Amino acid sequence: MLATQIIAKTRDRIELSADEIQFIVRGITDGTIPDYQISAWAMAVLCRGITPAETAALTAAMLDSGDKLPRCSDRPRVDKHSTGGLGDKTSLILAPLLACFDLDVPMLSGRGLGITGGTLDKLEAYPGYRCDLTTDEINRQLNQIGCVITGTTATVAPADRKLYALRDASSTVPSLALITASIMSKKLAESLDALVLDVKWGSGAFMQTLDEAKQLEASLVTTGQRVGVATSSLLTDMNQPLGRMVGNACEVNESMEVLEGGGPADVVELTVELCVPLLIATGRAADASQARAKLSEAIRDGRTLKVYQKMIEAQGGKFSERLPLAAPHDVLAPRSGYVSCFDGQNLGHCVVAMGGGRRQQMDAIDHRVGLEMLSKIGDSVEAGQPLIRFFYDGAGTGSGTGVGTQIDEVSRQILAAISIADEPPPPLSLIVNH
Repeated sequence: MLATQIIAKTRDRIELSADEIQFIVRGITDGTIPDYQISAWAMAVLCRGITPAETAALTAAMLDSGDKLPRCSDRPRVDKHSTGGLGDKTSLILAPLLACFDLDVPMLSGRGLGITGGTLDKLEAYPGYRCDLTTDEINRQLNQIGCVITGTTATVAPADRKLYALRDASSTVPSLALITASIMSKKLAESLDALVLDVKWGSGAFMQTLDEAKQLEASLVTTGQRVGVATSSLLTDMNQPLGRMVGNACEVNESMEVLEGGGPADVVELTVELCVPLLIATGRAADASQARAKLSEAIRDGRTLKVYQKMIEAQGGKFSERLPLAAPHDVLAPRSGYVSCFDGQNLGHCVVAMGGGRRQQMDAIDHRVGLEMLSKIGDSVEAGQPLIRFFYDGAGTGSGTGVGTQIDEVSRQILAAISIADEPPPPLSLIVNH
């Protein structure tokens, strides 16, 4: 086979065989196909698209480019993947919650990408928390506790790491098929029986429109089902942050509120609804109503909190009921009216600018910074009322100005991301009906 022929076939919308896709993925993994040809093929995929069968074959080939986590028990193995958004902290609650039902949850997670906070970054707000567990350590913790949240091991889907770097350099990241193969090759390497997907849309999500999110959802679910994993999904709204808190320690603290039986209703609802299909798929519940009742009880009676604390401590973290935050500052409403819109991208960039995310891969993170949403879309507000509280000591913007000036600058940026209207906006639905 020749890489040039495969590039031409994709360019001309001629379906590739599984062998041809295997050839491409082997060339990515072992370096026998030069980067410029892989980049050219990725551009052809972006511009011309590939079929669901090709996407599934690409996912399988990328999965086979490395190791899979071995099974360590007879218990069903399940997980969740979210496409990410502001305040999306459900993984911290979901993993220990599912472990309460005699399920193994081997959650291989990532770090922050752009404005989206990473689950690993949040958990590293606990001093000492380890995200670099070996396969043996993962299996030992699954046997002892039932859940683990750690980084992807070096041998899982190595083709994806190389291909993603080339996609980033060649502006081909938005390809639906390549996004699907990247996500699913890593998740399926966990040797799962069932997987649920949280596909987000809106101003604070990777997919900004509902149509884009629906296309990604269909591609992810179809691919998972084609490779034999019970795959389900939810389409969820990210036109405003999930819950009240955005930022690493902020979100850990809010997750603790939920684990203690309280917390924002939307965080609780979404976490439970993501768990429902997994309990049904594994026979832990007969239907959605029974699943919801069992899940709510496992949070309310404290079982989930106990498992969560065991997980944190097993991975070296110094557990505490609340983590410290930076100094609080309030952003006030400039006029009376109704909160009508948040610019999620700008809010996310504010958190990054304060040091809560990375401008470059090696940047250190200040886990203490973040936002608290004192108002949500549709709320009535009065002039001078606090809209958002931000936690910041004036050390992360890199502007070189004084602390007071930096705090004023963050206030202006946050205020510019909020719209207030004379009339209330249409209500948002957290979960989009199919």
